[in-house]
Amino acid sequence: MAEQGAAHGRQGNQRLGRFGEQQAVRYLESTGYRVLERNWRCKHGEIDIVAAQDGRLVFVEVKTRTSDAFGHPFEAITAAKLRRMHVLARLWCAAHPGITGLVRLDVIGILAPAGRPARIEHLEGVHA
Repeated sequence: MAEQGAAHGRQGNQRLGRFGEQQAVRYLESTGYRVLERNWRCKHGEIDIVAAQDGRLVFVEVKTRTSDAFGHPFEAITAAKLRRMHVLARLWCAAHPGITGLVRLDVIGILAPAGRPARIEHLEGVHA
């Protein structure tokens, strides 16, 4: 029974994560970004969104929560996660040599309480 609850929780988290990423894509596109790729994976991890704007390649981590009861979504971004994002951004660039630009790491935090509109916050140029 506990296994079923854990599996249901993972599915709910995955669904929430997909919802948050879709909200982030809509937000980015509405503010002038061009989304180049979503959920790019390699053996070292995953980049949620790769976008371009004004000659920059923007690598975006999206964190979505239904409430801030366990902390703001930005609190889930650790120094280790930022270091991994740097590595992944370099690997993405190496895998796409025809796409160039200055690189920036961003984080989008989304609070999406049930039955209420999602609140989107965007931090640009996050560093470890």
